[in-house]
Amino acid sequence: MKIEKSYDKELEMARHSLAHILAKAICQMYPQTLLTIGPAIEDGFYYDIDLDHALSPNEYKEIEKRMTAIINKGEKFTRKVVSKEDALKLFAGNEYKTEIINELPAGEEVSLYYTGDDFYDLCRGPHVESTNKLQAYGFKIHSVNGAYWRGSEKNKMLQRVYVYAFKTKKDLADYLNLLEEAKKRDNRKLGKELGLFMISPEGPGFPFYLPNGMVIRNELIDFWHKIHRDAGYKEVMTPIMLSRHLWETSGHWDHYKENMYTTKIDDTDFAIKPMNCPGGILVYKNSPHSYRDLPLRIGELGLVHRHEKSGELGGMMRVRCFTQDDAHIFMTPSQIKDEIKGVVALIDKVYSVFNLGYEIELSTRPENSMGSDEDWEIATKGLQEALDELGRDYVINEGDGAFYGPKIDFHLKDAIGRTWQCGTIQLDFQLPQRFELEYTGEDGEKHRPIMIHRVIYGAIDRFFGILIEHFAGAFPLWLAPVQVKVLTLTERNNDYAKKIYDELFAAGLRVELDDRNEKIGYKIREALSMKIPYQIIVGDEEEKNGTISIRGRKNENATGISLADFVERLKKEIETKKI
Repeated sequence: MKIEKSYDKELEMARHSLAHILAKAICQMYPQTLLTIGPAIEDGFYYDIDLDHALSPNEYKEIEKRMTAIINKGEKFTRKVVSKEDALKLFAGNEYKTEIINELPAGEEVSLYYTGDDFYDLCRGPHVESTNKLQAYGFKIHSVNGAYWRGSEKNKMLQRVYVYAFKTKKDLADYLNLLEEAKKRDNRKLGKELGLFMISPEGPGFPFYLPNGMVIRNELIDFWHKIHRDAGYKEVMTPIMLSRHLWETSGHWDHYKENMYTTKIDDTDFAIKPMNCPGGILVYKNSPHSYRDLPLRIGELGLVHRHEKSGELGGMMRVRCFTQDDAHIFMTPSQIKDEIKGVVALIDKVYSVFNLGYEIELSTRPENSMGSDEDWEIATKGLQEALDELGRDYVINEGDGAFYGPKIDFHLKDAIGRTWQCGTIQLDFQLPQRFELEYTGEDGEKHRPIMIHRVIYGAIDRFFGILIEHFAGAFPLWLAPVQVKVLTLTERNNDYAKKIYDELFAAGLRVELDDRNEKIGYKIREALSMKIPYQIIVGDEEEKNGTISIRGRKNENATGISLADFVERLKKEIETKKI
């Protein structure tokens, strides 16, 4: 069922009003400040300013103090409309405002908002009636970063002042606590502490998987293989580099070239693939197809490379090379809804294993799209009807589809309530036409198949980063790099501990032995810091009785346990992928 996208108009208006108050406070402190723009954003707002003096954290409190004083004065927000010529006079000396005004059509009136009698700014509004309406709000300056005017590196670097802003001071405090929790879960921090991955200065944005991280990656891949085999997918692997001609045919050369790595081979332009779909299409074209072959579900764990800007890179969440868990489904028009339903069910099955909730968005035709209105209407209707028949709630995200078709996006919700866009289902009429794909129908004539592009993890690497933060590094048993650690109380128990280790290893468990001559408390703390699910502690009593004592990561303590019973318990926990 279509639902309205969550949107708090009152909060956005308040944030917009606070941006003007911030600008006024900064201008009070530094009258030479040139203001540019100050929009509301997801957790507050920012304002870009041109000021030779670099604002420092030491000044944040003074700016906030001045903002509070303006708020408490109860200054009115007053709209005034002036001619373009008068606006240019008012903002003479401010090259940024002048540029914005000059871009307006000739004769168009310009909207200003006054905050009190002594401060005005270009603005369409709306704003709250008076600054004292904001007294209950909580706000806090959290950073000042560099930002090029209008995002172009050819323009001057400005200072972007970021401010958190929420309806109440409690909401702000709760959000700050959430950020502190997020810092503890940061995939970059835990990735280093737990030996999961590294990013070298020799390869910014190109992750290295360390041994512990490879265990998790391989488990995710094994799980992917199983569910796709069971769902009737056939797996392929396509080349990492293909010719310019292919990317021109697909449309990526025109729509995505700035994000592609290119080179020449034998005087011919080639590109490292940023997507797997053109390769999957070549696989389809390799042999003739009948309607009896369809739907044809082709999966690929394909390594792709994209030229992301250095400032946008961050741990595993934004990298320059990653493995997409792609699949391309070729089908007849009558199969569209059933195939979409099947993909939605598969995505739901996967996310439930990790205890990840999700929200669904249906993204429609963007401005830089290709294809006919009719094709886009059919494709969008197919996605919408599939969701409606499944009884799924979704919101419409206007204009955010792929350039070749509309899509369904799945936004995961992690353990602390943050959302991440991962899975997607994209319905495509365009690439089958551009590549002249065919199948023979029941009537013996040639027909054009419809194509679905879909991912579930999105990218294994980013999904891995999300899981690090979702579980705070404490992975469930089936994913944990080390599942059990055997600890000795004394050196005389080493032989018995080694026997236990050997039996666990033979049972296929990932196990380590710590028989160092260290105090047991030290060994336990070290194992806990590595977030190992289970510790087996052996001493004289356990050796005498042929048993084990266990410590579980979830505060479980038990003695006199049979090793065989414990192994069976672990196997069941792994098989069921217990969280």
